[in-house]
Amino acid sequence: MGGFGKEKVHPVIRSKHRDGTSTLKKRIQASTVMESPLHVKDQLPSVSSSMDSQIQSCCLVCLGNTSCRIVRSRTKLMNILIEKGKPQEAQLIFDSLTEEGHRPTLITYTTLLSALTHQKRFKSIPLLISKLEKNGLKPDSVFFNAMINAFSESGNVKEAMNIFQKMKDRGCKPTASTFNTLIKGYGNAGMPEECLKLLDLMSQEENVKPNDRTFNILIRAWCNKKRITEAWNMVDKMAAYGLQPDVVTYNTLAKAYAENGETSRAEGMILEMQNNRVMPNERTCGIIINGYCKEGKMKDALRFLYTMRKHSVQPNLVIFNSLIKGFLDITDTDGVDEALTLMEEFGVKPDVVTFSTIMNAWSSVGLMDKCQEIFDDMEKAGIEPDIHAFSILAKGYVRAGEPEKAEALLTAMGKSGLRPNVVIFTTIISGWCSAGKMEYASRVFKKMRKMGISPNLKTFETIIWGYGEAKSPQKAEELLQIMEQMGISPAKSTVQLVADAWHAIGLVNEAKRIKNDPEEAPKIMVSTTEDEAAAAAAAAESLQRTYQKQNLKGSYSDIPQMPGIAMTDQNRSGSASIRSRMIIKGPGFPSESLSTVTKSMFLAQASGFRVKKPSFICRTQFQGHVWVCGQCVNSCGLVFLT
Repeated sequence: MGGFGKEKVHPVIRSKHRDGTSTLKKRIQASTVMESPLHVKDQLPSVSSSMDSQIQSCCLVCLGNTSCRIVRSRTKLMNILIEKGKPQEAQLIFDSLTEEGHRPTLITYTTLLSALTHQKRFKSIPLLISKLEKNGLKPDSVFFNAMINAFSESGNVKEAMNIFQKMKDRGCKPTASTFNTLIKGYGNAGMPEECLKLLDLMSQEENVKPNDRTFNILIRAWCNKKRITEAWNMVDKMAAYGLQPDVVTYNTLAKAYAENGETSRAEGMILEMQNNRVMPNERTCGIIINGYCKEGKMKDALRFLYTMRKHSVQPNLVIFNSLIKGFLDITDTDGVDEALTLMEEFGVKPDVVTFSTIMNAWSSVGLMDKCQEIFDDMEKAGIEPDIHAFSILAKGYVRAGEPEKAEALLTAMGKSGLRPNVVIFTTIISGWCSAGKMEYASRVFKKMRKMGISPNLKTFETIIWGYGEAKSPQKAEELLQIMEQMGISPAKSTVQLVADAWHAIGLVNEAKRIKNDPEEAPKIMVSTTEDEAAAAAAAAESLQRTYQKQNLKGSYSDIPQMPGIAMTDQNRSGSASIRSRMIIKGPGFPSESLSTVTKSMFLAQASGFRVKKPSFICRTQFQGHVWVCGQCVNSCGLVFLT
């Protein structure tokens, strides 16, 4: 769906009647669908209305109940669009068929069902059965299976079972695929016991037997509940049905062990796999290496990588990215260098995830120059940065107290053809709020809304906090009105922030009003006596003088930071300098060796860097926001982390 916004609507959608009039009177451009996802449901024609319109066929072929070439070709086109991640366009194709007087086939309806499922428009799906039968078509097992899958995917297993019953009532016999879909639905819903009941019901059906997929779904259901013993019982039960565990079975169990911190047991299963003539694959090895990395056992992870050759498995990019991240997590620079060297030896080229992982390491210790260098190297290597890479830069610049550089990334993203999301905008806004420049924060907020990106609760709470620190409680309270207009309900933490803003300038009664009667808050009706107003004005003026004396535009080292985030020391010695350039070697890349990535990436933490501990925590912590203060409340800085 990534390039959907830049493409034109398919020519079929713009087809004309013979009289030259457009067949689609209410069509929307594809770019509009993608740029305003929150309004998709409003813009797309409702399924029920399009099917409710009298399908009085003017197609002679369709009237004759014979196969219509146009219906066949457009049904095929619908499938292609769904495979390309464009289910909205597939639905438009269906609507064009009915509006042009064609009669969709059962296959066409089944394809429409798939399009609705991909769009998660589950409420429209129950109507399809009656509409389909109304048009003289009889649902088959494929159609019912698709409906059951839709509701299983949505987590509505009760409705999935209702469809299952309708399927049987209409004389359609369930297949192994039907039961597998239901079992998967209950497994995803965290109800493995219900899965066993379905297995028993499946065994009672004539000509329906569980297969290896059935048991793999059951095993995963138990593993998701961390009940590995019951999962192994399912492996034993497979033998009773004459089935043998395959590589998917063992990978599911290996993943469960790894997620439970028992990666060594996952590795121990390889011998059993080989005894059962099941060879481990890249997925098996990736699970084990990633498990060791998460446990911090990098020696075991590296050891296992070398043993992969014995299993005739080639390490892939996912495995090397896990290794690099694992070594970075424990600040083992030699390990990073070894992983990159091995990566080159195996002929595996880094991707955006590789670069982003190393960028994040530099960003987390405040070295944004090095982080930017890695980003630049990525572009020079011909690897297009994704939105996550830009997010790392934005978050890093905000942490470093450079919101202007974070905001400049919006332009860079536009040049790269990427659309900023709410997370990046909120991060930039938090940077300006921390710097006390609310006019800049407001400007970014307006730009965000102009681009059609809807702010979320975190966005509003960030700006409200900023206005509170800027001693502008009235503006903070005005945001409650905007939230109400946009249909975003304030949380308790939101109301508390506004109350804190009033309390900070001495208007305790206003703070109580906000907390005790939040429904009245958006009205911004302040009732005070002349004495109270005068006292509040004096208090505000006094606080403002204090605020200005704190030298909020202090040096980089004065910017309050998160506990545990290392900051650069302006006077660090040259011995702490860091080699950071990650150069790529290979076709289309510079000739320098890949292994020249830093061997001293984090040595500076021990010498040239220090953790700046805050004096105290300001106010509160809420939903991913952490506020850390220096010596005074007025110099409080906000770091927004996602």
